[in-house]
Amino acid sequence: MAASDRKPYRTISAQPNAESLVKPGELVDLVEVTPLTLNDRRIYNQLLEHAWDAIDKPVEHVISKSVLRGSHNSNDRVGESIERLMAAVVRVQIVHEGEPAIERVQLLGGNIEGFRRDGLLTYEIPSRLRRIIRNSTIFARLQREIMFALSSKYALTLYEMVQKRGNLKYRSSEVFSLEQLRGVLGVPKGKLANWSNLNLRAIQPAVEEVSTLSDFIVEITPRKTGRSVTHVELRWWRKDADGVKASEREITYSKVGRKARASGAAETVTADANVLQKPRPEWLERQGPSLRPETYETARLRYPGYDIYFVEGEWRSWAKGRDAPQDPDRAFLAFLAKYTDANPL
Repeated sequence: MAASDRKPYRTISAQPNAESLVKPGELVDLVEVTPLTLNDRRIYNQLLEHAWDAIDKPVEHVISKSVLRGSHNSNDRVGESIERLMAAVVRVQIVHEGEPAIERVQLLGGNIEGFRRDGLLTYEIPSRLRRIIRNSTIFARLQREIMFALSSKYALTLYEMVQKRGNLKYRSSEVFSLEQLRGVLGVPKGKLANWSNLNLRAIQPAVEEVSTLSDFIVEITPRKTGRSVTHVELRWWRKDADGVKASEREITYSKVGRKARASGAAETVTADANVLQKPRPEWLERQGPSLRPETYETARLRYPGYDIYFVEGEWRSWAKGRDAPQDPDRAFLAFLAKYTDANPL
């Protein structure tokens, strides 16, 4: 059979495994009309994976909320993410009647969430999205550990972009307009409006984290038209065996100190590094795994769009070895205020 007669490999023929999941390329480079959070994106990837065997069919899929909840002890974040995913409208680049086109679709259809803590979520993939997935011929294979180790939605999106492109034989770079990149990364309108802020707050932290944790070194460099940055070039190249091993080791370490280790500023860690870890503060043990319910509600009202439970984990890591605050709930809200200032959506 001539090469031109061969049918393209379909994305739905690829299969997830214990270490990785499959995401259609069209859902990697989509543009969010409705911004999503890091947790929303993780949960959506899990919903796609769980539905994969029948993802192109008009059927209902059922998943345990405990799978989506992960290490957190509350189902609140699952319901919030599901509602944002239902409301999310995205722009997907497609080929329609032989011509490039944009299709606007919803990411998630109707669903039923059981009230029980260990209950089930029944959900549907919208028909237009099923058709896009059925026709997809390029995909990203995402390593599960890396997906959960990345700490921002910008880093997760950049990782997906590189995984989609990393195995291309004759390409190792791609140029995007600045607006294209902002759209794919999901930068909300009016946020990080100039190149300096976008680069400092979103792009470079994402590049550093993806280069540290994945199998690729990533680079994004600006291109100017006149005196303004109008385009960027994304470049990627695969690490050697030592680089891959270093990334695998880094995933096993705490997020605390990762930036310093990535820059080479951290001291060498030995195989017995765990004996150097400080014990969990007694006030955190007494407090238990959760703050007061009203504290979470206050946090969500003040800072909509943020994954409050993820920030809580960052706060607890930061608090290790420090003196116990007199009021942990107020201390967490103060930390959250500083975190949102340093990490705008």
